[in-house]
Amino acid sequence: MKPEDRRGFVTTRWSIVVAAGARTGASEEALATLCETYWYALYAYVRRCGYDVEQAEDLVQGFLLRLLDRGILRHAQPERGRFRSFLLASLKHFMINEYERARAVKRGGGAAPLTLDVTAAEGRYALEPKDTLDPERLYERRWAQTLLRQAHVRLRSACVRSGKARLYDQLEPFVSGDDDGLPYRDIASALGMTEGAARVAVHRLRRKFRDLLREEIAHTVDGDAQVEEELRFLRQTLADTAS
Repeated sequence: MKPEDRRGFVTTRWSIVVAAGARTGASEEALATLCETYWYALYAYVRRCGYDVEQAEDLVQGFLLRLLDRGILRHAQPERGRFRSFLLASLKHFMINEYERARAVKRGGGAAPLTLDVTAAEGRYALEPKDTLDPERLYERRWAQTLLRQAHVRLRSACVRSGKARLYDQLEPFVSGDDDGLPYRDIASALGMTEGAARVAVHRLRRKFRDLLREEIAHTVDGDAQVEEELRFLRQTLADTAS
């Protein structure tokens, strides 16, 4: 990452947005982007807690309104360095104390901060495994998978811009894995390249994917040390999902 890019990136971290406390366009946009990206994890948590579709929509919409209006951010603590942890703890508090206010928001008591596609969200929720996964574990699973999805979206966009969309589409199943036993001969044949070139292509895409994943994580934590911790959390969560 170039130095000028790193400076711009750091200023979008959620903790910097919270600490600034100013209603600047850049800070509000950064926070809104994070909420728009991760709201399904909140929705899945609320649904798994036993609320129905309408109640979950009321709660998540009301919660995001309070968050983006800075009502909740006033209570942010430095130790809540992970946006993941801060959001969930704040949502739990909101669910205990603010359900009726959340319903008032939907009835017209406040402007909706984001347009939530609840129909699509409920479709996703219907596909959630019918297991005994508790609400917090489900939240963490969806958070981890959203991070991966965001990194993949950014990687494909970069490939499209460089005229390598077909390359990404062929190699996408292998980008986020660590398995060295890949069918490089088949990959090379499908792409019309040598086996050695296929190996190089996979290696480069994996490296770019790891860089983008780290950037996505850094948007949600405070500091490089927490990036490493969150990477470990991500791997463990996905490993638990696969087991």
